[in-house]
Amino acid sequence: MEIASKNNNLKIRGIAELGFLGVLSHQVQFSNSGTYINYVNEGGQDVLFPVSRLSLELEIRERHTLTFLYQPLRLETTTLLVRDLVIDDLVYPAGTGVNFLYNFPFYRISYMKELAPGSEKFDFALGASLQIRNATIEFESTDGTLFRSNRNIGPVPILKFRTRYTINNLTYTEIEADGFYAPVSYLNGSDNEVVGAILDASLRQGLNITDEVGAFLNLRYLGGGAVGTSDDEPGPGDGYVKNWLHFMTVTCGFVYAFPSF
Repeated sequence: MEIASKNNNLKIRGIAELGFLGVLSHQVQFSNSGTYINYVNEGGQDVLFPVSRLSLELEIRERHTLTFLYQPLRLETTTLLVRDLVIDDLVYPAGTGVNFLYNFPFYRISYMKELAPGSEKFDFALGASLQIRNATIEFESTDGTLFRSNRNIGPVPILKFRTRYTINNLTYTEIEADGFYAPVSYLNGSDNEVVGAILDASLRQGLNITDEVGAFLNLRYLGGGAVGTSDDEPGPGDGYVKNWLHFMTVTCGFVYAFPSF
């Protein structure tokens, strides 16, 4: 859904999504001696969580698209431990109430180039993204006596594609994916072997309501993680982290095409 500026060279769209997130699988470990924790079975992530997503798109001459995305991702749960957990050399005994915080919002800027210009039905764009992760992972006993926190900020380069099939003047189907798998140590110059991956893939069914407004239903898979040892980890713990997640989201969204200005 879009509206062109007067010279048809610039189009700006605002996109917002709101829905729920389900955790298919999520496991994490801090330090080589730590427990490999199953968030679904042991950390209270066996329920649905609200999720939202905001983005802006700038399309230039119908061939080049710049996007900026903000994805909040905050999962907070409280549960009673059924076994001892060891997190960065700290023991959380069975029977302890623990507040789990998994806060992993990210910011992503992307560029795509249209490879099928002129087609009335089919669009295919290929490009790349740069994502900034901003992670805070915490474990705090409900009495406040036990606490561990792991924080990390860093860039992640990603490949991107998007394809759309226009069914008729009212409806379209769109597939979009951002993906990356590589040895992170090679990218950041570390001597330690660190492997990271991400896949953000969606299937969207859209509806053109007016020339300015559109709506859609979106099914999204969000997965990835990393495993390895950090060079600059100050402790406690030895810096080893293993974190893999598989999420599914269902959202309804709206598109607004800004008038020319």
